[in-house]
Amino acid sequence: MDNQHNYPPPSSYPYNPPYGYNQYPPPNSGAQHAYPPPNSGAQPAYPPPNSGAQPAYPQPQSGPYGYPPYSHYQNPYTTSHSGHLNYLYPSPPPQVEPPPATHHPPEYSPPSYQYNAYPSPPPPQPALHTHGSFQYNSFGYHQQPPDVQSEAPPRVSSDYSNHHHNQDSASSIGNSSASSEAPPRVSSDYPGYPSLYPPIDDQLANVSLSEHQARPSVPASPPAPSFDLVVAPHQKFHSGPLPMTNNEPWVKHEFSNSFSSWETSSTGKLLYSPSVSSNASSPSHMQLVKISSSKTSLKYLLLHGNLDIEIKEAKNLPNMDMFHKTIGDMFNKLPGNMSSKIEGQLNRKITSDPYVSVLIAGATLARTYVISNDENPVWMQKFILPVAHHAAEVHFVVKDNDIVGSQYIGTVSIPVERIYEEREVHDFFPILNASGKPCKAGAVLSVWIKYTPIEQLSIYHNGIGAGPEYMGVPYTYFPLRRGGTVNLYQDAHVPDGCLPNLMLENGMQYMHGQCWRDIFDAISRARRLIYITGWSVWHKVKLVRDDNSLSEYTLGELLKLKSQEGVRVLLLVWDDPTSRSILGYKTDGVMQTHDEETRSFFKHSSVQVLLCPRVAGKRHSWVKQREVGVIYTHHQKTVVVDADAGNNKRKIIAFLGGLDLCDGRYDTPDHHIFRTLQTLHADDYHNPTYAGTVTGCPREPWHDLHCKIDGPAAYDVLSNFEERWLKAAKPRGIKKLKISYDDALLRIERMPDILGICDAPCVSENDPECWHVQVFRSIDSNSVKSFPKEPKDCTKRNLMCGKNVLIDMSIHTAYVKAIRAAQHFIYIENQYFIGSSYNWNQYKDVGANNLIPMEIALKIAEKIRAHERFAAYIVIPMWPEGNPTGAATQRILFWQHKTMQMMYETIYKALVEVGLEDAHSPQDYLNFYCLGNREAPDGGDSSDTPTAANNPQGLSRKNRRFMIYVHSKGMIVDDEYVILGSANINQRSMEGSRDTEIAMGAYQPQYTWGKRLSSPQGQIYGYRMSLWAEHLGFLEECLTRPESLECVRRVRALGEANWEQFASPDVTEMKGHLLKYPVEVDRQGKVKPLPGHETFPDVGGNITGSFLAIQENLTI
Repeated sequence: MDNQHNYPPPSSYPYNPPYGYNQYPPPNSGAQHAYPPPNSGAQPAYPPPNSGAQPAYPQPQSGPYGYPPYSHYQNPYTTSHSGHLNYLYPSPPPQVEPPPATHHPPEYSPPSYQYNAYPSPPPPQPALHTHGSFQYNSFGYHQQPPDVQSEAPPRVSSDYSNHHHNQDSASSIGNSSASSEAPPRVSSDYPGYPSLYPPIDDQLANVSLSEHQARPSVPASPPAPSFDLVVAPHQKFHSGPLPMTNNEPWVKHEFSNSFSSWETSSTGKLLYSPSVSSNASSPSHMQLVKISSSKTSLKYLLLHGNLDIEIKEAKNLPNMDMFHKTIGDMFNKLPGNMSSKIEGQLNRKITSDPYVSVLIAGATLARTYVISNDENPVWMQKFILPVAHHAAEVHFVVKDNDIVGSQYIGTVSIPVERIYEEREVHDFFPILNASGKPCKAGAVLSVWIKYTPIEQLSIYHNGIGAGPEYMGVPYTYFPLRRGGTVNLYQDAHVPDGCLPNLMLENGMQYMHGQCWRDIFDAISRARRLIYITGWSVWHKVKLVRDDNSLSEYTLGELLKLKSQEGVRVLLLVWDDPTSRSILGYKTDGVMQTHDEETRSFFKHSSVQVLLCPRVAGKRHSWVKQREVGVIYTHHQKTVVVDADAGNNKRKIIAFLGGLDLCDGRYDTPDHHIFRTLQTLHADDYHNPTYAGTVTGCPREPWHDLHCKIDGPAAYDVLSNFEERWLKAAKPRGIKKLKISYDDALLRIERMPDILGICDAPCVSENDPECWHVQVFRSIDSNSVKSFPKEPKDCTKRNLMCGKNVLIDMSIHTAYVKAIRAAQHFIYIENQYFIGSSYNWNQYKDVGANNLIPMEIALKIAEKIRAHERFAAYIVIPMWPEGNPTGAATQRILFWQHKTMQMMYETIYKALVEVGLEDAHSPQDYLNFYCLGNREAPDGGDSSDTPTAANNPQGLSRKNRRFMIYVHSKGMIVDDEYVILGSANINQRSMEGSRDTEIAMGAYQPQYTWGKRLSSPQGQIYGYRMSLWAEHLGFLEECLTRPESLECVRRVRALGEANWEQFASPDVTEMKGHLLKYPVEVDRQGKVKPLPGHETFPDVGGNITGSFLAIQENLTI
């Protein structure tokens, strides 16, 4: 590659206007827009596409990436940890068809689409000022014992066994029984589960409405049908912001301060009538009448925006602890003294411990804290929830907390249509049990709910950092810190001259950082402290390998040397439960993290190593404790050190991202697979794909993203370490007798030479190199010490409540906000890409409920309807690390396929809505890529063998190719904002109560669209262009405009050509590494295996995955 290549800055943004400022009326501008109610009749026609010339989409072509006629294909879902997956699973058959899911809605097909025009958005609503926090948790566990109730509202299924709820797991990590947080479900396929419901499947066909008020009624509200419950023959879904109208002969509902009730009549017909409440506090004016047979259904509408919810109080809840009370009554028969003593203990808790969960489309969005021993609990708990769901109702599920799980009390269901019409709903609602009747006479729940559509959320209209008043991501634990600096890294090392020179704005040149060299230098120069967290830390790893004077230092030797100099060196490493060192007998563990080996190395030194298991709280059920300890991990990767601040002062700097300081991570942008086996990687071979001998096999190249933070935000990374250390080091057993247990941590505030966060040097906001940085986490109160002890205080620190845990899930919040604020393009590199399972066409209740894929798809659909360009580029590994034929890997690929399918179908429907389906393909807006390399043999390569065995090792040696493993966890938005850290895009990393993660979001205030009104060309632009230069092997002018159709099609064509070279039987040297992900996406958005490439080259395994029995929480 030409080391002297000076790349000019791009031209100004060619699209006019560059920002959609005029699309939305500003708050209080006086611009009022009529917002027609659902089914209001004629809608204004949508304006025709722009009259300007649209590039015609090329005709279907021959070859593996042609677009064949429409076909219907089913798809998969996914997630996992940083390490490779166990590859000891038996290989699946070539094709495993997923079991049918007969009770799900039919898959999309073009003839069934109906599209409506979109009027102007309603006037802005006043903002709700609360201390709530974004929340989006599934908390779902899908293999539950019969005595553990689930959390979603009740629903009936005659085909429950066709789902994947199999208690047996092929995972070697452990077979964990998991309690489901979804509501009780009944299946005739489970003979051990007694029926909880009346036979209503046939009765649903006889549901209708009546407005007659012939007789008094009892408080009731409709049972909570899940997203999967089909009560009409041809249910349709709508991708736009307004309600969908149907031509089906369904009875239309009118909700005017009303909620509905269900009852079974004497004739066996299910009765449904609206009720009108004249008093918000007395919801008792309901009518139940006999009706004639007719079809009825609630409307499925798109909720996209924010839900502001306050769960206030409940009244007259039933006593669910009747067993406890019965035991107490039994002891009343004992002699007086004994009876009074026992009663004194039992009377402490003799009734329900209620809490409420908020569910939409089967996904749990929020949960209140548990109030003990109270049938009239008062929560007054507020939530601000981002939503992107097709749903008919919002469900509030009331449950009783128990030691072994929880008991279902009842559900309140509020129709989404009512929320659309009224926008703000505040009332007492009756709580219905599984039979659709009041769980107890007078049992009600007080709820306030307000919906703000995405069109009215002005924070998302002008991109990132628009103006000095921009406050970053709201409602997070750590605030936006101004005036820092950031270094962005790609891979562990970038040799000088490896990548082309990039010119930025104002004649500046982009500097390619050298991550591990900078970490080595920072550790070497530390004088007070070195704090390291890691999923894996290996003492034998060498951080510097191209400098003979330093290449002999291992990480362990360097840390020992610094500790001997008086530097406080603390290591906080995940304790792999499968690795043990007992009486001299050592096991490496399934994940091969070297945790026991590293602790043993530092045992007799002043370096303190704390192996930290991932544990659940004592108040969790036994099932939950076992699941958390076996499946989930501590996944953060940070290095915090002190550095020179001038004037004999020290400051704090921090490194974070996706790189663990362990084996297999050192790599360069060349990503050699054979040529460095005897040099840079002579003592660092890593490739968990193969089982057995690996002599002469290619190494697994490693691509990752990392960063260095200098400034106030670095102190937040330090706080994260301190909070985790105090929790992990908390003494147990006899060690509790020690007066102090935090002596290992330095008290920064007591050290005058170390500047505090308020005194840390800051860069002026007018400085072109100034950065504003915010730290985000996925973590819960079982892993940190500083969270409030009382769950009711969680909103004061912008935390969310689990049932018995406080949760910081600000990483998910940051991703959602950045995607919503995007105006031009999104570029993602991530180890996994699984989510929004509530909107899949199958397996909606698997629990991968993070919003990220759905938000990206809706962003593209929004831009299509506005006739604006937008593009999303997503780079993922070719397959999850490990054996690609293994059960866990195949399940992850299956979930990943499901996620892709959902996104492409959403985009295709938007194209049809505006009549652009012939001019454009979904791949003109969204494309998935992976990375791979192939090296031709040369004279110095000794990997050739006379004969190649017909197995993965032999074929890999013969064909001299292998994937480049994408371990990155980052996103770039509009070349103005970057998120980077340890979190994968899956439920494990985003939920907050599973894997612990850390990330940062940052931007340069002088390089935003709002500041420039054109494409910013600061450090983030240089970072993206540097990554693309690494992946493509060169740069072109069109790459400076990622949103343009020219760029999208050019990058896709290069990826397709690179894939053909990678998959070819001819061994040739690859210059570019970016490969089009090997699936076929037709013009209708259907994702299928690529013809002729249904399995991965050399190593096997279905590219679109297989539905094999495996623990769901392991793979999502």
